[in-house]
Amino acid sequence: MDNAKLILEGKEFQLPVKVGTEGEVGIDISTLRSKTGAITLDSGYGNTGSCESTITFIDGEKGILQYRGYPIEELALKSSFTEVSYLLIFGHLPKKEELEKFNYDLTHHSLLREDMKKFYEGYPPTAHPMGVLCSMVVSLSAYYPDSPDELYRNIIRLLAKLKTIAAFSYKKSIGQPYIYPRNDLSFTGDLLHMMFAVPSEEYKVSKTVEDALDLLLILHADHEQNCSTSTVRMVGSSEANLFATIAAGICALWGKLHGGANQHVIEMLEMIQKDGGDYRKYVERAKDKNSEFRLMGFGHRVYKNFDPRATILKKTADTVLDELGIHDPLLDIAKNLEKVALEDSYFIERKLYPNVDFYSGIIYRAMGIPTEMFTVMFALGRLPGWIAQWKEMRDDPNMRIYRPRQIYTGCTKRSYTPVEER
Repeated sequence: MDNAKLILEGKEFQLPVKVGTEGEVGIDISTLRSKTGAITLDSGYGNTGSCESTITFIDGEKGILQYRGYPIEELALKSSFTEVSYLLIFGHLPKKEELEKFNYDLTHHSLLREDMKKFYEGYPPTAHPMGVLCSMVVSLSAYYPDSPDELYRNIIRLLAKLKTIAAFSYKKSIGQPYIYPRNDLSFTGDLLHMMFAVPSEEYKVSKTVEDALDLLLILHADHEQNCSTSTVRMVGSSEANLFATIAAGICALWGKLHGGANQHVIEMLEMIQKDGGDYRKYVERAKDKNSEFRLMGFGHRVYKNFDPRATILKKTADTVLDELGIHDPLLDIAKNLEKVALEDSYFIERKLYPNVDFYSGIIYRAMGIPTEMFTVMFALGRLPGWIAQWKEMRDDPNMRIYRPRQIYTGCTKRSYTPVEER
């Protein structure tokens, strides 16, 4: 398969075909406009490959997700979030000494400059943590130079400081004093400690919660060319600095159709609870083609049979709820909805299975993480994937600034009339 044939206005054109290492087929149209004068129209880029990448492979039909060739099931079982971060960013699983240095560097770069704390004073307590997160990230560019010599340190600074920024954002929203990072805790253990510890009480990080959070971050670490990742590549293609580029990705993730999905799961459960907890009523509404109601957290745009991340998280959700002894009416509603979706033929035939957003929302709630922080946790997990995608693009000698085309459908040329004559 060397070329694809395109016939336009009676003329035939040959376009090269590229095949990926996992058999994905793409028609290279990079010369289409120069050869034919035409462009492709693909609203939402649903059928357009914007790049070639070695980072993440997804096969939605078979439920496959791989980071750098490693199945997500193996990484979830055997790896840690910091190890997966190293894998995504630098392209290989770290050796023992490489991982030790990476963890050391992450631990010892997690403090924020003291004057940055003053930024938080300008935000009202009601400010959404995602708004605070993205503005604080772009502010880092004022403190750290953007140069090739600083690349590794800036990657470390961003990974290490984002969890501190996130925890401080949460503390600001609830009116509690900031808790500084500790060097004796793991990456996720330190995040939990900064979020939930208070100066007057001793806080011990739960191993169950720590492990579950580490797993959640791994499962969200990258997901190919989604909206926020494409935003990172789009902004980064202009050679914007790393901090500004990642801040743009955070803004894209903030949208309710992207990172806000697990938050909407909890909001749906709260709505059902307020309506008496009759989940069957809402199941029937979801089946009614005349109803606008949709069950949030079921099915997936990419995965057509099952979401491999959800399969992993289902077991974790059961473990967390059992070991923490959580008794929450919202979680009871969620378990009932899950049971229906896994047994009802309507949902089975339409492949409306519980997805990663469904289970992650349940786990975050069981951990005591407030709903408005869900998307922040998503951003923390996705950060190494964003950095890896940005770095891969910047390292490409053929990188060019992103510049999509359009089909103009507005007015044709017309004459201007002065305001007095209109």
